[in-house]
Amino acid sequence: MLTKIDLSGPWKVQLDEHKSGLRLPFDDAMELPGTTSHARKGARNDAVEIGHLTDEYRFEGWAWFSREVDIPEELAGMTAHLYLERTRVTAVWIDGREAGTRNSLSTPHLYEATSLLTPGRHMITIRVDNTGYPTKGGHLTSPDTQTNWNGITGRIELQFAGETYLRDVQVYPNAADRSAVVRVRRVGGGGSLLTVSASGFNGHEHAVGEREYALSDFDSGSGDVSVRFDFGEEARLWSDAEPYLYRMTVRLKNAEGETLDSRETIVGLREFTADGDKFAVNGVRTFLRGKHDGLIFPLTGFAPTSVEEWLRILGIARSYGINHYRFHTCCPPEAAFVAADMLGIYMEPELPFWGTVTDESDERHQPAEQDYLIREGFAMLEAYGNHPSFVMMSLGNELWGSKSRIDAILQAYKSHDDRRLYTQGSNNFQFAPYISPHEDFYCGVRFSRDRLFRGSYAMCDAPLGHVQTDRPGTLKDYDEQIRPSGGGTEAGEGEQEQDQDQERKGSAIQIQYGTETRTVRAEAAEGELIPRIPVISHEIGQYAMFPRFAEIEKYTGSLKARNLETFRERLEAKGMGHLAERYFINSGRLAVACYKEELEAAFRSRKLAGFQLLDLQDFSGQGTALVGILDAFMDSKGLVTPEEWRSYCSDAVLLARFEKFNYASGERFDAHVELAYYRPKPLGPIELRWEMRTSEGTIASGHARTSAPDGQAYVDIADLGFELPSVDAMTKAVFALEVADTDIRKTYDLWIYPKETAAAADWTGIHRAEELTDDVLRLLERGASVLLMPKPNRVSRAIEGTYCTDFWCYPMFRSISESMGKPTPIGTMGLLIENGHPALADFPSETHSTYPWWSLVMHSRSFILDDLPPELAPIVRTIDNFERNHKLGFLFECRVLKGKLLACALDADRVRETPEGRQFLFGLSRYMRSEAFKPQVEVEAEELRRLF
Repeated sequence: MLTKIDLSGPWKVQLDEHKSGLRLPFDDAMELPGTTSHARKGARNDAVEIGHLTDEYRFEGWAWFSREVDIPEELAGMTAHLYLERTRVTAVWIDGREAGTRNSLSTPHLYEATSLLTPGRHMITIRVDNTGYPTKGGHLTSPDTQTNWNGITGRIELQFAGETYLRDVQVYPNAADRSAVVRVRRVGGGGSLLTVSASGFNGHEHAVGEREYALSDFDSGSGDVSVRFDFGEEARLWSDAEPYLYRMTVRLKNAEGETLDSRETIVGLREFTADGDKFAVNGVRTFLRGKHDGLIFPLTGFAPTSVEEWLRILGIARSYGINHYRFHTCCPPEAAFVAADMLGIYMEPELPFWGTVTDESDERHQPAEQDYLIREGFAMLEAYGNHPSFVMMSLGNELWGSKSRIDAILQAYKSHDDRRLYTQGSNNFQFAPYISPHEDFYCGVRFSRDRLFRGSYAMCDAPLGHVQTDRPGTLKDYDEQIRPSGGGTEAGEGEQEQDQDQERKGSAIQIQYGTETRTVRAEAAEGELIPRIPVISHEIGQYAMFPRFAEIEKYTGSLKARNLETFRERLEAKGMGHLAERYFINSGRLAVACYKEELEAAFRSRKLAGFQLLDLQDFSGQGTALVGILDAFMDSKGLVTPEEWRSYCSDAVLLARFEKFNYASGERFDAHVELAYYRPKPLGPIELRWEMRTSEGTIASGHARTSAPDGQAYVDIADLGFELPSVDAMTKAVFALEVADTDIRKTYDLWIYPKETAAAADWTGIHRAEELTDDVLRLLERGASVLLMPKPNRVSRAIEGTYCTDFWCYPMFRSISESMGKPTPIGTMGLLIENGHPALADFPSETHSTYPWWSLVMHSRSFILDDLPPELAPIVRTIDNFERNHKLGFLFECRVLKGKLLACALDADRVRETPEGRQFLFGLSRYMRSEAFKPQVEVEAEELRRLF
């Protein structure tokens, strides 16, 4: 391109919902780039969407855009192209003459218009259609993410070059010898010389002057030319740690030295490879700390196309330790790749497909859609392939179908462009995992029913993960699940559910498909599936938290949070609106703790190559999945600082492995300390400093020295062990570790309890009951104090106890589980604890769930108190999800008849086996014998009976 005419600005617009055709004259206008919705064109949408944000000016159909442009005389005879970045299905007319149609959802639309744009004034008319796509479009068109907008959101310009011009420039770097092969496609018969130069930026200034290449020496006659360009020994390489870049300029010249066309592209010298069970960049192993991205932008409803905005967005993610982005069934605009180039983010776009890949033997085969998707992939490679950040590519999300066809598509892409790594898709074949012969890495969640390698799952995808079910500790890793040491679980061996039997036979099974279910034919791999390529854990986390209704006021664009408004109204209707902010904060703090264990388990797994979080930010759709420590705007929720988050998500993570978080006085504490280290700077000798402290001072401390060999990602530092002190009261301790003279540190909270003899519950004067019998009511009538502690299975109006917060989104997975005939999620979000209440004087707590509560909650049920007096406020609440909004009581007290009652549906026999359980019961007994036991709210006996 030698010059261009910028067409951004005011355009005439006409909405044509019924596709009747353009009717002149135009009677409205709007700014482009932009969307009709963001410009508030068309009828206002009064719908109240619950499962996702509401597009206030939702429009589907044809949108006609038109404007005049003056072509100056000096551009006469030049090649002209109309360039439309980031749009839908377009058709173009110039002065009423059709220029063609384009339908890429991922790449720019380019129209050759030389014969139509002679000097003078011309009318350009563009029709944009956001219906009838060649494919559904995944998150590129979904109301769950960036909406099905209509418009043009990126650059709009006329590009001019000589009669002979460069159609394409692709740069294939060779990091090892600091060179690159530059491949260009020349259109037209002119031009005799190609020149290439490069200038460094983004942290360095190394430059290579213009090199000349006579086309007669390289042109095969097809117009395709390949030349080698040497950067020299001083060239700087690109990686996530050191993202050094070059601006390469390629010029096509005639024999007189006149420039016919010029192209500039960003280049990074890097080699991104699969190296055993890890990825390597320029020969150095790395670990992918990834996040999911579905192009959610609540202020506009579409992905930004400015580098500045993407630098802001990716920079926020980077501040939380992220070095990798996986784009779910979508590809971001070029500005995202430029920003990722500059920040050092490894990018993985995905074809816009979430479904079944078929071949000609399948009666459901849709060749037109499949051909379109394959072309879309090639277009993505051509449009963004030079960006060093574009290191990986996926064929789609959770695909099923023909394994041979999927592998053939992989082969086609790999043979066409070997600058990146390819995978068959993200979590393909779900319950029947399969590794394709030509994929470079595997992204999934399991290798068999029980070989799980992430910490949480939906109920319909059970078994659940260790964060959801196991006693808290820090020993868990996934190495045995990824590469079983003893042969593992052979496919077909052991106890399997019926689903697994059906899969092995190639029978039809039901799976989750987006927010719905789908029946597919599954064929499990014969024998045991052992990966020989890097493994990435797919969409880890998904720990839900309660909405923060203060966020509603941030939706000042065309997308409105009517879902959040509805959830607020529901909570207020249940009389609990005043608890909303506390529900948010305390469910959020539990979610952060769950994420910490999820991430540390990944870093402890030496056979894992990386992970992809779902998500660092909230997901506005699919029922409203509020799973982020950042909101949908990428703003912090105030739950955890970037510095704290990076202590368990960064290129250097200090890890302590120990069995549990709760200890009795005098018990021994043992921990193995290790370091996951992926920084380019060698550590050499290192000193570990550690201490365990309480509010009273230091319990134990010490240091250990070791050395970290260059290139070794995992360093076993020391085994620590000591006897914990005797305490007279439940005591919180902090186990703190750091590598001296670095920013590498970690803290863990632990709890120490008095010995059993010192904490034996004294129930003198207290009547304990497991049922609300007539005898118990008679005691209450006489003014007795009663502890009502039924076995959890004896309470009918109650919700099962679970410590971990809900997975993803209760409404979505409740519906899916019901459709599949599987157990529905429990759906709760942790505890809200009135930690100043005297009932908990001997069980000091935060206001949110912490590990002393794990065994209590897991052996309990929470009473549904919806029908009890509204003024009854539980001492310990269980936070329900925003769909049900039950008033849930783990522990509550009330006056009944003339007596006093404290109620908790807890299996006392089970929790008494743990120091924290004994301490909790001890505290209740002390409280009930004290003057402080004075319940204020009266409850009728019949109201209590209805709980059972």
